[in-house]
Amino acid sequence: MSPGPRFSSVPLPRVLATLIAVSVALVLQTSLFPHLAINGVVPDLVLLVVVAVGLAHGAETGLVLGFGAGLLLDLAPPADHYAGRWALALMVVGYVAGRLASAARPRVGQWLPVAAAASFVGTSVFALTGLALRDPAVGVGELLRVEVVAVAWDVALALVVVPLALGLFAKVEPDRVLA
Repeated sequence: MSPGPRFSSVPLPRVLATLIAVSVALVLQTSLFPHLAINGVVPDLVLLVVVAVGLAHGAETGLVLGFGAGLLLDLAPPADHYAGRWALALMVVGYVAGRLASAARPRVGQWLPVAAAASFVGTSVFALTGLALRDPAVGVGELLRVEVVAVAWDVALALVVVPLALGLFAKVEPDRVLA
């Protein structure tokens, strides 16, 4: 039985690149992109960075980063929901993206469906936890509309965000990046 992941041995360049990517995505998602919302749905840049981390570094790293990035998103103003919902959603997203990663550098046709599926799964987990917690902002009748808009936004932005993040991770740690 192998011991769990050794986080003390995570290279500093990976940590810095990941922190920069998540920070930039978080700032843009909470400050600029609310002005571009479609029917109140804002693109999930942080989710797309978590997808890129999962693709680049595997399921365990994606899961841990998804939890941390989701918690930051939960606590970042103007958060209007119970803390932990995005942490759970992005933790699942990071794990799933990491499990779907291939050993070779994927082409757009390979990682774009992963980004679309991750967007659907992440938005669904967030919305369903809202229903379970009786969040008044979430209506059952609106879930499908919100899902469609969120996935469309995320897939469109994934064409830019995921390659940029994968490129950043490959630059700082070319021998360790899976994708």
